Amino acid sequence: MTRTRKSVGRITFVGAGPGDPGLLTRRACEAVRTADHIVYDRTLPKAMLDWVRAEAARAAEEAAASHRLGGFNKEPGREESTAVDATIRPVGDKPASERTEFSPAEGAPGDVAKVLLSAARSGLHAVHLVHGDPFEHDWVVREVQAVARTAVPFEVVPGVSGPAGVATYAGVSLSGMRTTIDIDDVQTVDFEALAAAARRGLAVTVDHGALAVLRDGLLAAGLEGTTPVAVTGDGTGDTQYTTSSTVDNFVAAALGFTGRVVCTFGPGLAQRDKLSWWENRPLYGWKVLVPRTKEQAGAMSERLRAYGAMPSEVPTIAVEPPRTPAQMERAIKGLVDGRYAWTIFTSVNAVRAVWEKFAEHGLDARHFGGVKIACIGEATAEAVRAFGIQPELVPSGEQTSEGLLAEFSPHDEVLDPVGRVLLPRADIATETLAAGLIERGWEVDDVTAYRTVRAAPPPAEIRDAIKSGGFDAVLFTSSSTVRNLVGIAGKPHQRTVVAVIGPKTADTAKEFGLRVDVQPANASVPDLVEALAQYAVDLRERLAAMPAKQRRGSKVQGPTALRFR
Repeated sequence: MTRTRKSVGRITFVGAGPGDPGLLTRRACEAVRTADHIVYDRTLPKAMLDWVRAEAARAAEEAAASHRLGGFNKEPGREESTAVDATIRPVGDKPASERTEFSPAEGAPGDVAKVLLSAARSGLHAVHLVHGDPFEHDWVVREVQAVARTAVPFEVVPGVSGPAGVATYAGVSLSGMRTTIDIDDVQTVDFEALAAAARRGLAVTVDHGALAVLRDGLLAAGLEGTTPVAVTGDGTGDTQYTTSSTVDNFVAAALGFTGRVVCTFGPGLAQRDKLSWWENRPLYGWKVLVPRTKEQAGAMSERLRAYGAMPSEVPTIAVEPPRTPAQMERAIKGLVDGRYAWTIFTSVNAVRAVWEKFAEHGLDARHFGGVKIACIGEATAEAVRAFGIQPELVPSGEQTSEGLLAEFSPHDEVLDPVGRVLLPRADIATETLAAGLIERGWEVDDVTAYRTVRAAPPPAEIRDAIKSGGFDAVLFTSSSTVRNLVGIAGKPHQRTVVAVIGPKTADTAKEFGLRVDVQPANASVPDLVEALAQYAVDLRERLAAMPAKQRRGSKVQGPTALRFR
């Protein structure tokens, strides 16, 4: 009788770095995506855990989609994934519909090792997600030793050292001879060695509650009380904050810090003001309201994060198909039959609506042959390019209906034997563009491609934050976002910075009693975000030049003001 041998999984010890998910290595990301069971350290920041959970869920969805499409094509002696990368295939042929299991690391190192080994012997891929680098922690080393005594395959994926990574984000150079250490039990520290390291360059992670013990131990070991020290909380996170002081008073300076903090010592502190790139980003710490759908807000939110902001996306508009599809059906037939000389897209939603109709009828970009395309804005143009078509006209100046009309040629019967323009738009679009085209001699099929309806109100905590000043800025990209946000959530607080994309949006904001603080020269999302960032820089400089009393009484808007109070 032949017995089926049970497959054995594997164990991966993964260094998660100091907290910023962007610091995970490619190998670490792969381990997360292929994991069946993730054991995580309780000290890991919430942002890291949220990212890991989302990534694991996405991998499971991709795997499930692959199985729905037929799974993996197999030939004798060969296995190959045709639908998705083979790295996301669950170890041990676990059904793709099952989600990754998560559990905190609890107990002694031997207890954690038993959990990992049990999962691996069941044919699963078990991952221990460790704060910083795995070998920074003695207990992880003991776990690895316990696993190594078995036949279960394992690997260790290095991570960015917690103390060193946070020091870099805090703008503290640790070049030359330096020491980094993660202290679990401050009572067991060799303070004489630590004091010697602090004079050269030291980054140490410690619980905030042990700062007084750390200070007393360093002073007793002979470290001068005037030695500069920086304390950083939420290192590499969105709310990272660093305070600079000396050994004598850094405990008092760090009052209010919680959890694990990083203390940095050494000559590198002298350059921190110039090298503090993370906390000195223009919009660092700004909570910015983005009243757009998740699909539309992606690019804007990414740009805001690059400037250090924390965007919150609140949909104000829901996009729905037109009540009667007959107009769009005739328009699609007209495109294929050569009825139109031009198609003008005024929004990304219009592009999406046309291509969805194309897909319904089995059409593709080839059926646009002979039809020229114009787009009002660069974002709309990018949506067209994504389908393999290069627009003939995008306004070089103002990206509005007026800007497009200024560059759109009048109809010429000789040059333009087909004198008709397709204009697929929202049901609430203004008549400016259609009227201007008709004045230039064009026939216009103004077609409702989609309807915009007011979205449901956001959660109560978001509405309260909007009305109470919980957001530092709000970015409006259209008049409808102004009207709908006020309609579903109320007017932003007067201290909230209001940034608008163009003059029409500014007029609507003023109609609702809002003060417009920021308006870019060019009506585009990148220019809007950059204008807000420049506003923040100017605000910071203006406040820095004020006397302290005047700063405290200043009515200027933005969180930068709070840093000077």
